[in-house]
Parts: sequence; C-alpha cells; structure tokens
Amino acid sequence: MQHAIGFALAAVIGLSLGVMGGGGSILTVPVFVFVMGFSPKVAIAMNYPVVGATSLVGAIGHWRAGNFDVRNAIAFGALSMLGALASARFAARVPGVVQLTLLGIVMLAAAAMMLRSSADAKTPPTGAPPQRRHPVLIALTAVGVGMLTGLVGVGGGFLFVPALVLLAGIPIKTAVGTSLFVIAMNTLGASLGYRGQVEIPWPMVAGFTAIAIVGSLAGTRIVRFVPAATLRRGFAYFLLVMAAFILYQNRAVLADPGSALKPSATGTTPR
Repeated sequence: MQHAIGFALAAVIGLSLGVMGGGGSILTVPVFVFVMGFSPKVAIAMNYPVVGATSLVGAIGHWRAGNFDVRNAIAFGALSMLGALASARFAARVPGVVQLTLLGIVMLAAAAMMLRSSADAKTPPTGAPPQRRHPVLIALTAVGVGMLTGLVGVGGGFLFVPALVLLAGIPIKTAVGTSLFVIAMNTLGASLGYRGQVEIPWPMVAGFTAIAIVGSLAGTRIVRFVPAATLRRGFAYFLLVMAAFILYQNRAVLADPGSALKPSATGTTPR
C-alpha cells in the first residue's frame, strides 16, 4: 500500500516538473522517506536519478516546442553540476536527520517564493525579457543551488526558473524548459558525488522514474491550457503542509542542533 501511494505521488512530481520547470522534485525525498519508508540518506541518493531522468525528458519536450536556451542551459548546468558534486561529497559527514530538517526549511522558502510570485505576478512577459544580464549573479546562483542539491536533494527548479528570467533575461516559458535541463545536469553531479555512500534499490528507482516521466510528459502538454499561477499557488500550499510535517518530525534538530550533528544522528527511519 505504501509503495502504491508513493508511485501515485511520482506522477504528481513529474506533472509539476513538466508544468513549472521545478517544484515537484522537492517532494521526492519526503515521499521516499515518509511514504515508502527509506532512510533520509538513501532517499536523497534515490532522488537524483529520478529527478534527473524526469527533468531530461521534460527538457527534450520543451526543446522540441522551441522553449529552450542552449547557451544558458550549458552554462547554468555546468556550474550547478560542480556545486552539486562538491556538496554531495561533503554530505557524507552530515547526519541524515539534519539533511531532512534542512530540506523542510528549504521547502518553506520555496513555498513562500511560489506564493509571492503568484500574488505579485511580476514575472516579465514572454515577449519582453529584461535587457540587462548579470553573469556574476548567474554563476553564484548556479553554484549555490547546485550545492543545495548535493546537500538536501532538491532539484532547484524553484530557484533556477526565476534566476533565468530575472538574471539571464530569457522569457518565462524558455526558462521552464531550460531549467529542466539544468536540473538534469545538477542531479547528475550530485549523484556522482553520492557514489559509494549508500546502496540504491534500482528496481524501485526505475519504476518510480518511469511513472514520473509519464507525469512530466503530461505536464508539458497541460502547461498550454492551465494557468501556471493557479498550479503554483496550490502546490505552494501543499509544500507548506509537507514542510511543517517534516520539521515537526525532526523537531529535535531545531531544539538541539549540536546534538543532532553528532555522527549517531542518522535519520528518522531505520531502513
């Protein structure tokens, strides 16, 4: 029953990636931990191939539709990949329960960003992107989000999309497609950094990924008919609930961070 619910949520994750260019991947680790029963470190390692493959398929769909910027995809992707690789190596020294708590905090931030963008509606229109580019901020954002990916397992689309629009000056629809390719490179770097740290149940990952890919393909078609702001707002509220649940489950970390950082703190689930 747990696995059935988890696989159903895989479709939701893929749908979100296809529609918004990010967001859904932030749910993959909680689904693996709290629904399917894996430990935080195993869940984070499982997350990377799922999100990477799903994002790549979605990126191909957006590329065929003309919503793709090759130069920014390669530049952003390469920098974030390096950050993810380095951070994933460092993550071996961080207890799983701490990683999960950090993920909850990141989810709160992502939900706040989504709600704010839905309320303000300040995203530049498709035909009139900003003229100024900020290469230094672009580089710092790419590396920073990559490091976040390696540490807590998020794909980073909720940060990549606004960064590509506001800093790289590309239209929102192009940013969504480009973000998916960046996420694929990002998670590849993190996956390489995690090699040898945990044993991954590949049959489970393969099934989860296949369902997420179907959801992503559906999302790339739905995006033309459903207002993205409506989907973003609903997803943001869902993220708030999930973040509150994760932080409650790991409240001991917030109460006593020093104790949680000891090597014995391995996570909330034994598997």
